Amino acid sequence: MIKKIFQRYWGDFFAFGAGVLFTLAFAPFNYAYLAILALSLLFACWQNISPRRALLRGYLFGLGEFGLGVSWVYVSIHDFGGAGIASAGALTTLFVAFWAVFPALAGYLCAKLTNINRVLLMPVIWLLVEYLRGYWVLDGFPWLLAGYSQLETPLAGYVPIIGVYGTGFLVALSASFILFFAQYKNVKIAGVLVALWLVGGYLQTVQWTKAIGAPIKVALIQGNITQDKKWLPENKINTLRLYKNLTEQHWDAKVIVWPESSIPAYLSEVNEIFLMPLNQLAQQHNTDLIVSLPIDSASGERYNAAMTLGSHIADYRKKHLLPFGETMPWQPLSGFILSQLKLRLGDFTAGANNQPLLSAGGYSFITSICYEDVFGDYAIKGLENAAYLVNVTNDGWFGNSIEPHQHLQMARMRALETGRFLLRSTNTGLTAIIAPNGGIIQQLPLFEVAVLSDNIIPMRGLTPYAKIGDAPIMYVIALLLLGLLAHSRLKLR
Repeated sequence: MIKKIFQRYWGDFFAFGAGVLFTLAFAPFNYAYLAILALSLLFACWQNISPRRALLRGYLFGLGEFGLGVSWVYVSIHDFGGAGIASAGALTTLFVAFWAVFPALAGYLCAKLTNINRVLLMPVIWLLVEYLRGYWVLDGFPWLLAGYSQLETPLAGYVPIIGVYGTGFLVALSASFILFFAQYKNVKIAGVLVALWLVGGYLQTVQWTKAIGAPIKVALIQGNITQDKKWLPENKINTLRLYKNLTEQHWDAKVIVWPESSIPAYLSEVNEIFLMPLNQLAQQHNTDLIVSLPIDSASGERYNAAMTLGSHIADYRKKHLLPFGETMPWQPLSGFILSQLKLRLGDFTAGANNQPLLSAGGYSFITSICYEDVFGDYAIKGLENAAYLVNVTNDGWFGNSIEPHQHLQMARMRALETGRFLLRSTNTGLTAIIAPNGGIIQQLPLFEVAVLSDNIIPMRGLTPYAKIGDAPIMYVIALLLLGLLAHSRLKLR
């Protein structure tokens, strides 16, 4: 019966619906187990059909997934980018249509590679395509990776070992096991699935890192300057005064963090008149400040940066720039299109890959600026010398959409992968202090001027994932695919 249903066109509708269900597994909805159900439905839709039909169903899944999951692109382009309704709608549709190609590719490959153990083939193909999308294409778009949905399930126990991609494979593998058990009532598959989840639950009790010092009092400032007012010249003085006043109320903290581009001016404009006096105040109170502002160089280059004041004056310059937001790929076509739409976007230079770690509160830390915190490999470089993580973000571009919730969920994964506390200071929310197990210690709501204050503990040690990163895991998955292909050829002889 299942085969007959999914062989017909109804399978197309099921595929689209599965894409919507898949997105509901992520924040702010957080129905985590829907990710497994959605992939089970999708894998069922790919069975016993032509590669062309599987490609269509994968594409429909992608339209449902990204149509809901990245709907915030419209808010960014229309509300804050200045594009009209038609232009913003067209660009959002194009954005969704482009990323929907990747589940379509997965469907095509799964249907094309016949005579292979499909219980393993579909999860392997799914993960490889997720990695292609999340790491390589347009410098990576790792949004809605299956692993991110599992922070509150037993599969989270695997995250410090194999990261978000490896955990995503286990999500897809669980979906495949459930599908084939439903079809063939294979008790062995059920047993392996139960064991997989029981082991994950046990791994959640393992402590991969340990404390190396006394608690550090921190304060994270959320100024709530909306994006349409942030860079207006007449608001600059009031913005600086707001952050300074909020800071002066928390000089008892050892570390104070301001959000991304909290200083709406270049370093050359405010260094002497604002930053150096602020630095002197920080030194007097034995407090370290982490602020963020753009830096302009004498040669005309511009950097999105974070800067420490107090015991050390140093800066970190963002390495992984946001495509179409901070850098323009596909030139000159992309520049021409955006100029016709009269969209004004940033044009920054990427910082060097070998920048030294910044320090605050007596310890070095890993810095990420906004979009960088969605890439696990950035959080583990130099981690052996870092006691905690700091992320400064501005999600004000996306208003009251689901994007800030999704972004926070992804940041939580970095804390869990590294076994470190994460300080996440955002402009309009969601500012949060995240524990090494990925749990939220405290969080500020959206669109409030507030300061989040608490203690964190400096940590030492490396999780297995922090030692190896994503690449070895993907090599193993690629080798598994080669093994499946070789095995199928031997069976045909």
